Amino acid sequence: MPSTLPDGDPVPADGSLPPEAAVEVAGSELGIYLHVPFCATRCGYCDFNTYTADELGTAPGASRATYVDAALTELDLAARVLGPDAPEVSTVFVGGGTPTLLPPDELGRLLDGVRSRFGLAAGAEVTTESNPETVDEAGLARLVEHGFTRISFGMQSARRHVLKVLDRVHSPGRPQQVARWAREAGFEHVSLDLIYGTPGESLEDWRDSLGSALEGGPDHVSAYALIVEEGTRLAARIKRGEVSMIDDDDLADKYLLAEETLTAAGFSAYEVSNWARTPADRCRHNLAYWRGTSWWGIGPGAHSHVGGVRWWNVKHPARYAERLAAGTTPAHAREVLGTEDRRVEHVLLELRLADGLDPRWLTATERARVPDLVARGLVTDDGRLALTLRGRLLADAVVRDLLD
Repeated sequence: MPSTLPDGDPVPADGSLPPEAAVEVAGSELGIYLHVPFCATRCGYCDFNTYTADELGTAPGASRATYVDAALTELDLAARVLGPDAPEVSTVFVGGGTPTLLPPDELGRLLDGVRSRFGLAAGAEVTTESNPETVDEAGLARLVEHGFTRISFGMQSARRHVLKVLDRVHSPGRPQQVARWAREAGFEHVSLDLIYGTPGESLEDWRDSLGSALEGGPDHVSAYALIVEEGTRLAARIKRGEVSMIDDDDLADKYLLAEETLTAAGFSAYEVSNWARTPADRCRHNLAYWRGTSWWGIGPGAHSHVGGVRWWNVKHPARYAERLAAGTTPAHAREVLGTEDRRVEHVLLELRLADGLDPRWLTATERARVPDLVARGLVTDDGRLALTLRGRLLADAVVRDLLD
């Protein structure tokens, strides 16, 4: 089941922000994240805020049929809070869950809601995630007609036995097929998402998944190490000894194989877990997260960050819809980040990028640690600090060693 929300400070009923936050966002880029909390089945490794039809039942406001109206109401709230000086939206990302369980015209209605309230900047990136089994050629073409420019398919693996451990429902070969359909439909960018380190997955299984993904002709590949989250079905199976625990050395070997295979195919890692064929193929919405710019998260359980204020919505779709219907913010709690908090987060996130970190974000004592990290082969220092391949394997440890 989805994890619990953290505590924080109360949020004003009208969702208002401190004046300095509104001023900051007026002079910066703005992204919109739209969370679609529905899945056909729950994968055993997933602790995202998603629900199957059986889990939601018939609670008012919790159905697919009523979700878009609730999300549009939160977009109204966002427009009121950010005011007339809010910038046009640079990136839109529809995630989940499985957004493409909603019909293409409903996803188009969500995008129209962003357009009518904020406007889309010229060349805006508009992404939706998708389960390969939930789209067809006609639906993909319809999404392009509505203005979607990028699609990210959850492939995870090409091996049936690996997909079975993950409780994935698509058949091998389907992700490559829909990736080709998406390109033919007119999507400018097509991404395939992979997971490595599943119990029972061999190095050859992973090699096959990488090769199969490339057969689909994507211009972007994400490869994430499997994390066993407490409370998931996979965690319970590991505790019972039904499947083996994840091995860190195995994860490292598979990461290195991903780097080798994708680089040989013409991709470059622009973030620890993300590879693109060219700089233009990078996911601009995710880059905004890593660079600490502002985004408003729409939907149950969605997180937002605007001008140094972070907040998170109530998780259950019915409770989310109830709050909006009552004219109040759906936010559960928030935190106002101080200058030092924002500095530390900037270092932690931007160091993950291949473009590296401006050392001016570091304190004097932190800068004094850089030569040791260079000598250990973990970072390069050519005016900006960037992780080496070895440093990418140990990214969290590098940050811990660097920060005060």
